[in-house]
Amino acid sequence: MSDLTHLDDAGNARMVDVGRKSEAKRSATAKGRIRMSAEALAAARDGTAAKGDVLAAARIAGIMAAKRTSELIPLCHPLALTKVEVGFAFEDEGIAVTATAALTGKTGVEMEALTGVTVALLTLYDMLKAVDKGMIVEDIRLIEKRGGKSGDWKAEL
Repeated sequence: MSDLTHLDDAGNARMVDVGRKSEAKRSATAKGRIRMSAEALAAARDGTAAKGDVLAAARIAGIMAAKRTSELIPLCHPLALTKVEVGFAFEDEGIAVTATAALTGKTGVEMEALTGVTVALLTLYDMLKAVDKGMIVEDIRLIEKRGGKSGDWKAEL
């Protein structure tokens, strides 16, 4: 029907059989940002948010989410990740979040990186919403993947 690997010949959704694929080192990095008021940004930067250390909570949430991606995205394989990192960069109007996932396995980790960065951003929103309910989560995207049959890929930024 198409080149979409998650559809069978009749157009039905299916989990891709990766059993015959060879194992390879694979990694993926995703990025997103959350824009917020100067007051919310100061609370995050200075550690003065009422809910505590917002970056620590968001980092743990992002790592946990990457590890549980197959429970959230229906056709993702459960993966034994060997690395998940979540990082933050303060910007003039908010915080940029980067998540990297890696493993040696038969399928890629793009969805794990994207899920990690998204949940980290949502956690920042949750931790800071008492200060700014108008925060904007935006620009979530894959920025790089390495390994596997399709090889390396990098977004044009």
